[in-house]
Amino acid sequence: MSDERFVHAWLLRLEPAWRRRSGEERRTDLDAFCAAAARTEQRLMQHAYSTIGLRAEGDILLWQMSEALEQIEESAADLLAAGIGRWLTPSLSMVGLTRASQYVKRASRQEQSLFAGERSRYLVVYPFVKSIEWYLTTPEERQAVMKGHMRVGHRYPQVRQLLAYSFGLDDQEFIVAYETDDLAAFQDLVRELRETESRRSTVRDTPIVVGIHRPLGEILSMLSGPVA
Repeated sequence: MSDERFVHAWLLRLEPAWRRRSGEERRTDLDAFCAAAARTEQRLMQHAYSTIGLRAEGDILLWQMSEALEQIEESAADLLAAGIGRWLTPSLSMVGLTRASQYVKRASRQEQSLFAGERSRYLVVYPFVKSIEWYLTTPEERQAVMKGHMRVGHRYPQVRQLLAYSFGLDDQEFIVAYETDDLAAFQDLVRELRETESRRSTVRDTPIVVGIHRPLGEILSMLSGPVA
């Protein structure tokens, strides 16, 4: 697999009316959607996260990685046409590319690893936009600022991260994602990063979506309730 891979963060909101369908109809819808999800996992890497009650905009966060944008497109079409997918509305969709960082010669295990190994309990993902002034400073100045930024991050090895480049592909410039079992430690990391020089160049870093890692079938069962 190439080092340059497409990353897709997709937040889906369930229409409340679906819960009022009969148990048999809901079971049929869930089975059809799970079959489409199985087909998706043959095309690309996908992990599911529950955002039930955590974001008003959505209930399921799908976190995907693929070598081809077409695989993301085809999977999205398949999922939205299958069962409960017909009752799901995308409320947030972000696309980016994983690429070698210009500030780090070689990524550590803490970086660019959110699709490898065991999943942590929580995924935090958000769009990121930097100021025009940032790009007009010299490479040496930017390297010095990022060195201080990364120094803080390395003090929190329990937090893994991924940066995907979106400029030219999507509205945001980057997709920033963190994975951890310890949200308090992650909050400490964020607080420290807000006190670094790199914060001056931040234009936008919201909405912030926090998801709880669960099997997709479990999330769907939570949304459905009893179907017997």
